[in-house]
Amino acid sequence: MSSDQDHLKETDTEARFEFKKEQKSSFQAEKGLTEETIRVISEDKDEPEWMLQRRLRALKQFQKMPMPTDWPGQPDLSEVDVDEIVPYIRPDVETRGGVDDWTDLPDDIKDTFDKLGIPEAEKNALSGVGAQYESEVVYQNMQEQWEEKGVIFCNMDKAVQEHEEIVKEYFMTKCVPPSDNKFAALHGAIWSGGSFVYVPEDVTVEMPVQAYFRMNSEGMGQFEHTLIVAEKGSEVHYIEGCSAPKYSAFNLHSGGVEVFVGEDAHVQYSTVQNWSKNTYNLNTKRAIVEKNGRMEWISGSMGSKATMLYPASILKGRGASDNHITIAFAGEGQNIDTGAKVYHNAPETKSTIESKSISKDGGRTNYRGLVHIANGAKNSSTSVECDALMFDNESTSDTMPYMEINESTVDVAHEATVGKIGDEDVFYLQSRGLDDDDAKQMIVSGFIEPITEELPIEYAVELNRLVELEMEGSLG
Repeated sequence: MSSDQDHLKETDTEARFEFKKEQKSSFQAEKGLTEETIRVISEDKDEPEWMLQRRLRALKQFQKMPMPTDWPGQPDLSEVDVDEIVPYIRPDVETRGGVDDWTDLPDDIKDTFDKLGIPEAEKNALSGVGAQYESEVVYQNMQEQWEEKGVIFCNMDKAVQEHEEIVKEYFMTKCVPPSDNKFAALHGAIWSGGSFVYVPEDVTVEMPVQAYFRMNSEGMGQFEHTLIVAEKGSEVHYIEGCSAPKYSAFNLHSGGVEVFVGEDAHVQYSTVQNWSKNTYNLNTKRAIVEKNGRMEWISGSMGSKATMLYPASILKGRGASDNHITIAFAGEGQNIDTGAKVYHNAPETKSTIESKSISKDGGRTNYRGLVHIANGAKNSSTSVECDALMFDNESTSDTMPYMEINESTVDVAHEATVGKIGDEDVFYLQSRGLDDDDAKQMIVSGFIEPITEELPIEYAVELNRLVELEMEGSLG
């Protein structure tokens, strides 16, 4: 093992996420959301006219749509005031669109990603890496062997310029239109950065690609857009990491993800989100899956003040399948509202949803899900399993599954369990030499193992460590 790897493994995980850098930028938009702000952002990016017009249409939709306030048990969003958010900060980097060598970054930004372990992960386990700082991608690289096979992995701003026809066809037109919800409209108006992944027919990208999104400035919003197009018979695993230091003012994360899974293609989308406890995490993620295609969502959500996140899959073609695995952790003052949506729109489609949630110190977790099986989606099947673990009587965990079944020849299963960490379990482990904290940590590790075993080993270790820190109350 190299000395760099030794250093990363010995580095305290809390220190790797909680550090702050001096706020520097080469351009910063004014607070709030106006047509002038949209035009300034679009001009700064030198975007084509069609993208500006899509932004302006999304702005009009955002202004007309009400804030979601009537969902049973939803997080309190009264503090979210878009007029108090800085929507766009271009970091102080000479090369627009990102560099392909870490040493070309300014020292403060390079040090940020060094602390997060991204360059080391790139060396050992990834086919490509993108790194976003504030509102723009500052580093982007793809192994040459995949570029030679026609795989594209670049930032979204570059994709708008260099792969215009593909982006114009897929960007917020079929999967996540701005009309979907208020925060999708907000995203469509002021999106910036993010990843574009295109995998040609019958190409399997054997190692994952990763994008990492870091908010550093107080009171800003981050609105990255991820667009993945996997053609017929292709395969790719995309990993997303997110973090931010804690400030007194609230931050807003409202990303957008669109995934197109072609016939017989397979896409796995894994995300470990570790936002600070002043961040509102309000994302919209969706996939469209064609005949015999397979979509997998693996999500870990923790750290934010409030999260509303429900990745969705539309099973459009016969034999399409979807698998959701989710873990959520809520501590004091946190309301983590997560779940999944699956639309069975064709025969012989299959979905499985597995949700794990942990709450302590008065925190609240909630599984909110929807399974819709359309008339004519014969011989389809779905299985939903929700397990919740609570540390104390002050914490809460709810399950809100919705089933809309419009076809009779289907197989539907749902199971939900809620439990507390039992004194007898802790006592048993203590009798084997563990102290109270280590015993509880072992119980939680076993509880989330079905999720961590689906991740590459580096990320499984990181997720376990983040959960451990949340149990200690150390993060954000």
